[in-house]
Amino acid sequence: MGFHTFDVDRADALDDPSRYRFCSREELLSLLSPAPTDVVADLGSGTGFYTDEVAPHVATLYAVDVQTEMHGLYREKGLPPNVDLVTAEVADLPFADDALDAAFSTMTYHEFATDESLAELARVVRPGGRVVTVDWSARGDGVDGPPTDERYDLGHAVSAFADAGFATTHAVSRRETFVSVARRDA
Repeated sequence: MGFHTFDVDRADALDDPSRYRFCSREELLSLLSPAPTDVVADLGSGTGFYTDEVAPHVATLYAVDVQTEMHGLYREKGLPPNVDLVTAEVADLPFADDALDAAFSTMTYHEFATDESLAELARVVRPGGRVVTVDWSARGDGVDGPPTDERYDLGHAVSAFADAGFATTHAVSRRETFVSVARRDA
C-alpha cells in the first residue's frame, strides 16, 4: 500500500458533521477516557474536527499532521488554547520518551500503518497509555473513505500493535470501519 494524505483541496469535507456517523464525539471520548491532566496527540489531525472535541477534556493536545496546509486551515478556524500544532510524520514524532498519556487516530491509520510508526508510538506513549484507532476497514464497501485496497482490517491493526508492544483492550469490526484500543505494555 502506498502512503498518501488527504487532499487539502477537499479539506472542507473534514469539517462535515456527517463524519460523526463513523465515530461520534461521545464514542471517541468514551474510548479515549481522557483525564484533565492528560497529554494527548491526535494523529492526522487535519483541520481539527476531532481535536476540538477532545481538547476540552485534556491538559495538552498535540494536533499532529504532515501537511502544513491543514494546520493553516485549522489556525484560520481558531485553535483551543491547549492545542499545539505539530508538523510531523507518525514515524518521527518530536516528543520525549513516554511523553503522551494517549494518542488517537480517526480515519488516518491507513496513512501511517508501518512498523516504524507503531514503534514510534510505543516510544512516546507512556507505559499503560493507550492508542485509540478508528479507521476505514479493508472489509468495507469503499463507498466512503479511501479505496479498499488502501485500507487495513482490524486483524492487521491488532497484530501490528501487538508486535509494537501494545495489548488490545477493545476491538470491533463494523460495516465500513473498525475500532481498536491498544494499551502500551509496561
